[in-house]
Amino acid sequence: MNVAAVYPAVCLSAVLASAASVPFWRRWCRRTGVMDDPGQRKIHSDPIPLAGGMAVMTGLLAPLLAGTAVAFAFPHFKVAGLFEHGLSVRAVQILSLVTGALGMLWIGLRDDTSDLRPAAKFGGQLAVALLVASAGKRITLFVPSPLFSYGITVLWILTVVNAVNFMDNMNGLCAGLGAIGAAWFGLIAARQGQYLVGTMSFLAAGALLGFLPFNFPRASAFLGDAGSHLTGYLLAVLAILPHFYTAKHPRPLAVLTPLLVLAVPLADMAWVVLLRWRKGQPFYVGDTNHLSHRLVRGGLSPVRAVVLIWLLAAAAGALAFVLQ
Repeated sequence: MNVAAVYPAVCLSAVLASAASVPFWRRWCRRTGVMDDPGQRKIHSDPIPLAGGMAVMTGLLAPLLAGTAVAFAFPHFKVAGLFEHGLSVRAVQILSLVTGALGMLWIGLRDDTSDLRPAAKFGGQLAVALLVASAGKRITLFVPSPLFSYGITVLWILTVVNAVNFMDNMNGLCAGLGAIGAAWFGLIAARQGQYLVGTMSFLAAGALLGFLPFNFPRASAFLGDAGSHLTGYLLAVLAILPHFYTAKHPRPLAVLTPLLVLAVPLADMAWVVLLRWRKGQPFYVGDTNHLSHRLVRGGLSPVRAVVLIWLLAAAAGALAFVLQ
């Protein structure tokens, strides 16, 4: 069976699992008080369930667990090397990555429910980033130093997680950017024959797409910090997993691919952090100087501003794909 035919099925399964779980998680949020209440810098007038993170995680785990069960129950059912050269070889690494995803979800959920202090939130993010770096898949940038590899990998994860978290400021913006980024990582990995990375990327894209209709254009559920942390983590890890520079693709500049795919959230974070620094404000205190806010102040509706930012992200990802 051709792996290319599997990717749409993987993505669709994640879409369905995520979408089907949203009503359950909304009820759970209402019962447990995991709600986003109206307040300053918020446009909604009624409490909204912060169900997105759990729904996206469900969209990831349900197909992944089902696929793993099928692979072990029917060992002769193989898809072009996906399982024999994927799950069996990288099982520990995948388990670490899933554990990290659950860790980021938990950190965000704690922040949603108890408003974590910045130091505590950063400490949790750092612990998860160190776990991923310890799992053996790290950024090297052609520098033969384990210490450098650990440091740059941890810095990358922390940067992307917080960049995506910063972008969670309008309905659909963060989830849409996450789906676009994951889809481009999946297409790039698939073209290079990196089957497992492609599968994980399309799972992430599908899980986010399944939640998106509940969040855009009108929101009956929000991602919350749990969802934005999880989305940022997934994008950071999907950028680490592939081999952008290989013997078949010996182009050193290919390692810049993740910067192009994630150009929009990274540039937005750089801009607002610089602006807050120049104003003498803590970089972690939110404001309305993000790209989305500036587009709305420039005359666009929130929906059009979000769609325009999606298009910018899609164009940047397309450039990364072409340059591979």
